[in-house]
Amino acid sequence: MFSLPATPTALPTLPALSVLRDHRIPADGLYEGTRILDRLPAGVADRPYTRLKLVPQARTIGAEVQGVDLSRPLTDALREELNRALLEWKVLFFRSQHLTAGAQRDFARNWGELETNPLLATGDAADVVRFDKAAGTAPTFENVWHTDVTFRQRPAMGAVLQLREVPPFGGDTMWADMAAAYDNLPEEVRARIDDAHAVHDFLPGFARFYPPERLAPYQEQFPPVEHPVVRRHPETGRRMLFVNTSFTTRIIGLEQEESDRLLRLLFQQAHVPEFQVRFRWQRGDVAFWDNRATQHYAVNDYGPHRRVAERVAIAGDRPF
Repeated sequence: MFSLPATPTALPTLPALSVLRDHRIPADGLYEGTRILDRLPAGVADRPYTRLKLVPQARTIGAEVQGVDLSRPLTDALREELNRALLEWKVLFFRSQHLTAGAQRDFARNWGELETNPLLATGDAADVVRFDKAAGTAPTFENVWHTDVTFRQRPAMGAVLQLREVPPFGGDTMWADMAAAYDNLPEEVRARIDDAHAVHDFLPGFARFYPPERLAPYQEQFPPVEHPVVRRHPETGRRMLFVNTSFTTRIIGLEQEESDRLLRLLFQQAHVPEFQVRFRWQRGDVAFWDNRATQHYAVNDYGPHRRVAERVAIAGDRPF
């Protein structure tokens, strides 16, 4: 015969605790939690596109453009829609274009004059930068988040990159939305940097892979410059974080230790996955990005295979 279990004894009531032990994380750590992910500036509504199809690749940044042949001249209406898409999505991807260097340059010229960079290898013309990476070649701007040429008084407005040769695996490129990066800073940090300026210098970025004798002749051509830590986009008016690991050396008016600490916090913003898009290349693909609003990161994980890319940069304005 089975007997019923005895009635369990009630557990004692624990007193309510109102004080928690110290549970702080280190100051200036990278915040983890809900993000503000606004693709468009406040007050701007979505509008349809009639001359192209957009396929978003991430929440705020990156869209594939379908139905456009970049080897053909752009009509004014198509150029306007592409520019609107660029402002909205910050980087546009075009599959299987297989452009000649001349056609790539012609497309980029729809947005302004092209610029040259004497510190990088060139392709078919002085304004075509060629990144030819194979086993044993010297590294360049890979494995580091950066905005192109912020060491210039007028950094590039944008860039058009095409992959000529793609490795069998790896070699992706990532972009980060620096408007979202700014939006998600703590309010007290934004208050500190909204009117601040920082020094940008070509030496830290290029000294990673060039010897001093290669860089010394360019010191007078590229002296350190000052830019706002937070710039306003000249077309949308949106605030964007404008410092990067490769070229920003210090924030003006702060002691070096304090500047270093604040810059480390700001640099980390590009590392947040919700602000990023990652593109898997195929041969002949083209990416067109707004250099004013983004940082990018070329992932060097494809060795010992070869990867060949050509980039055309569009001259920009002075940040404000």
